Amino acid sequence: MSWTDERVELLKKMWSEGQSASQIAKELGGVTRNAVIGKVHRLGLSNRASGGGSTAEAKPAETEKPAPRAETAKPAPKPEPAKAAAPAVEAEKPAPVARKAIIPAGQPLPPQPSANEISPETLANVREVEKKAKRISLMELTERTCKWPIGDPATDDFWFCGLSVQAGKPYCEAHVSVAFQPMSSRRDRRR
Repeated sequence: MSWTDERVELLKKMWSEGQSASQIAKELGGVTRNAVIGKVHRLGLSNRASGGGSTAEAKPAETEKPAPRAETAKPAPKPEPAKAAAPAVEAEKPAPVARKAIIPAGQPLPPQPSANEISPETLANVREVEKKAKRISLMELTERTCKWPIGDPATDDFWFCGLSVQAGKPYCEAHVSVAFQPMSSRRDRRR
């Protein structure tokens, strides 16, 4: 099932009319209630429970209901819960939830430590070791092989070091010297 423009427009229309996600899913066909809810969130459609379309529908329903209840002499208790519920909804509106920024797929990641932060001797040693590396694939990795990735994972020229690991570490001695740096040098880097 794909979200065509027509299906999205029908979803928006039905959502604004106050229909439930289940009703919309049934009308669209080939889509679940959860898929409808997910699409509503991705489209940024309003949450009807906090305002929007359902309040317009709820008011006529409430005006119809008090009339029969007025006959049973219970109209006073009904408006009090409605008044109590309204401030609760208003109290929720001023406190939006702060969220961390999400980096969309395909966007570059924040800067990582650059090669110039590692001593030239260590880099030269790593390059020499990588010339002697076993060049193994992901499926060949074991607990005894260096898991240092080399190259771009999106290309065919991607491999792992594969040399013997240092005791208690996931990498060989050369890659451990790059990955695990003393605390003092990491502090110096931040300044």
